[in-house]
Amino acid sequence: MLTVHHLGISQSERAVWLCEELGLDYTFKRYDRRADNRLAPDELKALHPAGMAPVIEDDGLVMAESGAICEYIDRKYGGGQHCLDADHPDFADHLFWFHYTNGTFMTNGMMQLMLAMAEPQNEMPAAFVADRTAKAWDMVEKRLGEAEFFGGSQLTLADIMMVYCITTGRMMRQLPLGDKPNTVAYLQRIGAREAYQRAWTKCEPGLEPNLT
Repeated sequence: MLTVHHLGISQSERAVWLCEELGLDYTFKRYDRRADNRLAPDELKALHPAGMAPVIEDDGLVMAESGAICEYIDRKYGGGQHCLDADHPDFADHLFWFHYTNGTFMTNGMMQLMLAMAEPQNEMPAAFVADRTAKAWDMVEKRLGEAEFFGGSQLTLADIMMVYCITTGRMMRQLPLGDKPNTVAYLQRIGAREAYQRAWTKCEPGLEPNLT
């Protein structure tokens, strides 16, 4: 049976949400972050050489990396219904946003967070990253004004990947969305999905999702 290992307040929520969208029968294991450094506990780190969440186990397979995990689950257990074929009119958009998530969007955000915590402050790289991050958020807002979902007219893995970045991932930097009505409207639609609600309750019991 498929087992999903989830670290609290982490991108492993993606795999849980996907499993709920697919209605899968799976085993869910949740881990709290260490109190001293907020990293994953040793028990979770020991599952895979990458030493981070998410991790899945499936019939002897142990896999890390959220994008790979989501594609694996969707193709093996969901018939690839959240992936788009090359002849689909939204294929290029789906593919772009699926890879843009961790390839650029999250990278910008993490660099900005690390630079803000660094001492002494260095204005040049901070300004560079701030500019790239602002452009990335503008792209998100524009896209969500053009289409119902990142991948087009239906929920795809592009959404499964991106939603963490603009919800839970945003908690660490407390970024307001007051000037991004398209993004807020999109998050309200996502938050209304029963599968998302079930996944969130499993992943972060007692915590409200960051949908505004």
